[in-house]
Amino acid sequence: MKWLALTFALAAPTHAGLRFGCSTLSIQRLDPVVEPGNAPSAHLHQIVGGNAFKANMTGDVGEQGTCTTCTFSEDFSNYWTAVLYYKHPTNGSYKRVPIYPNAQLSGTGIQGGMTIYYTQVDFNTNGKDKITSFKPGFRMTVGSPATNTLDGGKAHKGLRYTCLQTILTRGAETPDFPTKACPAGIMAIHHFPACWDGKNLDSPDHQSHMYDTTKGGFQPAAPCPASHPVRMPQVAYETMWNTTAFNSLPWPKDGTQPFVWSFEDSKGYGTHGDYLFGWKGDSLQKAMDSTCMFQGCENGKPLKSQNVAAMNKCTIKNTIEEDTEGWLTALPGRAM
Repeated sequence: MKWLALTFALAAPTHAGLRFGCSTLSIQRLDPVVEPGNAPSAHLHQIVGGNAFKANMTGDVGEQGTCTTCTFSEDFSNYWTAVLYYKHPTNGSYKRVPIYPNAQLSGTGIQGGMTIYYTQVDFNTNGKDKITSFKPGFRMTVGSPATNTLDGGKAHKGLRYTCLQTILTRGAETPDFPTKACPAGIMAIHHFPACWDGKNLDSPDHQSHMYDTTKGGFQPAAPCPASHPVRMPQVAYETMWNTTAFNSLPWPKDGTQPFVWSFEDSKGYGTHGDYLFGWKGDSLQKAMDSTCMFQGCENGKPLKSQNVAAMNKCTIKNTIEEDTEGWLTALPGRAM
């Protein structure tokens, strides 16, 4: 009976869920949400999405970009996180960890970047709630670089790590960095809140206009509260950090691990992400109202998409010129 129920569940009509790749747009110290106008920002970010990205972003971003590093050519949103570095335990130097693409994405050859999700209740249903698209000018963050305790890390149920045994490993999520060498790298996961107050496109802390009912993973979230009644898409990022080249290099002798975020977090508790909406016109709402899933949403069904070559070609000139590659004596912006 259980198998029969599962069969019917998988065969039932589904409602839109987007999963797509975005190649790297830029790696530099800019953060137009938390530090608008500051050039440089406090720490290094890896950024994907539309080429309108700059230190200060206002207005309808969907009408400002001319290209995007994402699969859907109508998506000029920007998505960014901190950058992962290996810290040499002997001499204290740093080297940036490269990113590799999700093997489950359509197309091959995506350069770095992230996997982006817009889900509704879960992967199989839209449930009973209307899913309302974000509005022009909308932005939010999840997590905080100031989080520095295990309890603080656990409290953010949508922020986790997976020690990849293979490139297809999922599950076994932890609130802190894996303490052992991972055969296929480390996946950093960021689930954003999906309940909106229906009024504010932002808030002073970039979080209070949203309410998080995430239970972790891609489980159905709890209902939205009366204070934040509008159910919006569940945005999530997955970043595949290819730590394998560092598994044979020295690791700390005290049993800890050698990786740090670009704001000098060696535990992983302070992982965080930023989101700035930039879908063109009503394209995201159109997708949320459709019945497509993942790659089935591409090629005009209902969203316009582009090939990997076009994604990789979209770039911006760095505003901040500083060394982020090679062996560094200090993390960018954090001189010794």
